[in-house]
Amino acid sequence: MARFATARQRTPLILQRLGLLYPEATCSLNWRTPWELLVATMLSAQCTDERVNRVTPALFERFPDAAAAAAVESDVVEPYVKSTGFFRNKAKHIVASSRLLLERHAGAVPDSMAELLELPGVARKTANVVLAHAFGINAGVTVDTHVRRLSNRLGLSKQSDPRRIEPELMKLLPQPEWENFSIRIIFHGRAVCNARKPACSGCPLADLCPSHPYQGPPGR
Repeated sequence: MARFATARQRTPLILQRLGLLYPEATCSLNWRTPWELLVATMLSAQCTDERVNRVTPALFERFPDAAAAAAVESDVVEPYVKSTGFFRNKAKHIVASSRLLLERHAGAVPDSMAELLELPGVARKTANVVLAHAFGINAGVTVDTHVRRLSNRLGLSKQSDPRRIEPELMKLLPQPEWENFSIRIIFHGRAVCNARKPACSGCPLADLCPSHPYQGPPGR
């Protein structure tokens, strides 16, 4: 019966089960400082966290903080991030953001959504990750490809644009669980509900999922 309930009725059960399935789930990116998390999250756009984690040790050794990255041109950063895709734009954003951090924040990463969104290459996804994990602030729901896909399949949103999905999820979820939901949904998307062939038969959320069993995208 739960799978036919409203999204608001099903959401607490989904949260509870995700918590039991992935109790230790946390950000998959390797970082030590807010600046490293900011850069790593910027690099994760259109790239796996695993790939980013391969790149960042050498990157952070060469550029340990915003001051170091701000002191060079983007072509110096490019070789360190080339394998993450769209590397020229990412290198430009790293350098430009680092210079803005020095200019406005003495090189420190700010802990507000508005100030983070002023940085080149930073949208709400990156800002949400930095605020939640570096500062413990749940300012929104991080919507990546996994969160977008599973939110649609679980019937929590019918939107395809992350900018429209996020406010819908914020209304459904209690604020303290905003980032926990995102991280655990990402883990579930990797482990069970993948894009092409989700393992619906063994999914612990099957009875809460209007898409079960998944038959592919509409019109297929």
